[in-house]
Amino acid sequence: MNVSFFRELLDSIVDRSRALTALTLGNGANDDAVELARQLLSRRGESSGAILAQQILNAYRRLDQAGKLAFFNMLSTDFMPDTNAVLQAAERFSKSPSSSTLRALSTALDSPRQEFFRRLNFAPGGTQAIVRMREDLLDLLKEHPDLRAVDDDIVHLFGSWFNRGFLVLRRIDWSTPADILEKIIQYEAVHEINGWDDLKRRLDPHDRRCYAFFHPSLVDDPLIFVEVALVDDVPGSIDGLITAEAAASTEAPRTAVFYSISNCQKGLAGISFGNFLIKQVVTDLAREVPSLRTFVTLSPVPGFRAWLDGERRRESSEVLSPSEIATLAVLDEEGWHTDPERLKLLKPLLCELAAHYFLREKRANGQPLDPVARFHLGNGARLERINWPGDLSPRGIAQAAGLMVNYLYDPKDIEKNHEAYAEHGRVVASPSVVKLSKVNRSKRLPALAS
Repeated sequence: MNVSFFRELLDSIVDRSRALTALTLGNGANDDAVELARQLLSRRGESSGAILAQQILNAYRRLDQAGKLAFFNMLSTDFMPDTNAVLQAAERFSKSPSSSTLRALSTALDSPRQEFFRRLNFAPGGTQAIVRMREDLLDLLKEHPDLRAVDDDIVHLFGSWFNRGFLVLRRIDWSTPADILEKIIQYEAVHEINGWDDLKRRLDPHDRRCYAFFHPSLVDDPLIFVEVALVDDVPGSIDGLITAEAAASTEAPRTAVFYSISNCQKGLAGISFGNFLIKQVVTDLAREVPSLRTFVTLSPVPGFRAWLDGERRRESSEVLSPSEIATLAVLDEEGWHTDPERLKLLKPLLCELAAHYFLREKRANGQPLDPVARFHLGNGARLERINWPGDLSPRGIAQAAGLMVNYLYDPKDIEKNHEAYAEHGRVVASPSVVKLSKVNRSKRLPALAS
């Protein structure tokens, strides 16, 4: 589909309609986003609605922080379902349950905010503008949690607008347009890309791949992308994968390593794309490179250092003994990661603690503490191997005390692993990881081994 053609077609229709609707909309000088938003819900014509939606977006872009807060407050308080209509519909359904009374109740419950954003999407570039609008809303939510209902409505709509059926998987290579390549450099969130030479190395067609999901409404802006290295064996350190001097794989690589997954759109936070992306790339790579036998990640552990430091600070830790706390004091010393003796001292303890962290430390809902672990385990991966030291960069030390892990994506076990995690909260781990966690530090049940 030539998305640009259809976008230009819609723009031309709106431009032609503008003259016909000028009498009813005025000269477009009204820049009160709140008043324009109220008008949008009262309109019925799609052409005039598209122009009014464009006026709202133009007015919104001119708002300062206080103006944006007032705009979202209006959506929160004024665009709610009619309470009386909901109560009456609920009473009718309670007295006479039927498909018609249920449909009437569903209609009464439908948020006018959702209809507002649907109509706002009539404007050319409306989807992208609403994504940017949500970025502002997420910033405001930190101090104004009462706006959560507005965010919930946007997320509900995004779940439909950005479902897998609309996403297009594209391979990123050196022939990809420069503006998209620049965005890949900009959006890389795991391992910084240091300029064009570094990017070119990561796109080397011999032993590298990069894939991204795109959406027709954000045609030149990726939603998420994954970087892959084709190598011989499962790696334990990131440095050997991303340095320019890294040795290339053989002509028949056996292992595909997903070493960086970056979400690109802050306004789409909470909308899951990564699970579709990895599974699709596994399928495509298996078809393209028949020699591949193993599909793994080399993943960061962003929550480990915070958890570990929290346990070190506790007056009476159930996880660490006093002697272990004393040993871990090395982590506070400048340059500890450059001293081979310190590394040798720390390795057994940190690997055991890492296994405990993944298999036994849980949130209140029973899920693992680590967000990357929740993502991969929820996708059906197996916690395969703990690597320490795996990332001694400043970021790796700050987030995980140098720890990295491998998650294994075995196509024949993905669904089974996913069910074990989703239904029972079990962290499916390799025997080697389970063995590392043989000491039941916090008296919790062991994880499921496979």
